[in-house]
Amino acid sequence: MFISTAYAQAAGGGSPNELFATLFPLVLIFAVFYFLIIRPQSKKMKQQKAMIEAISRGDKVITAGGIVGKVSKVKEGEVEVDIAEGVRITVIQSTIASVLTKPVPADKSTEKSANDDKKSKKDKKSKD
Repeated sequence: MFISTAYAQAAGGGSPNELFATLFPLVLIFAVFYFLIIRPQSKKMKQQKAMIEAISRGDKVITAGGIVGKVSKVKEGEVEVDIAEGVRITVIQSTIASVLTKPVPADKSTEKSANDDKKSKKDKKSKD
């Protein structure tokens, strides 16, 4: 009386369209995660690793703790950093957050042309 009759549904193999419709959102979500999260993060990690491996004596660095100093010695896994005159600390190499670029010395030919430009500007001003 209180129990209703249950009828079994016909066993359908499911069409390929149904399978595609159920798997497509999952594939789409994975693709979005890969291109927006996983790939940029791995690129950033590679750049950080290359930057840390390229540290040499004389580079100005910033540690993860915010200490700014000049590299005085590079050991395997460690870096000695001068943070003030007569103050040297040893830092784990992986804790270096960034390397500040060193000034690149200019070629003598570019210095000469820059000086020539300055002289020509002075000559023009003196003529006027």
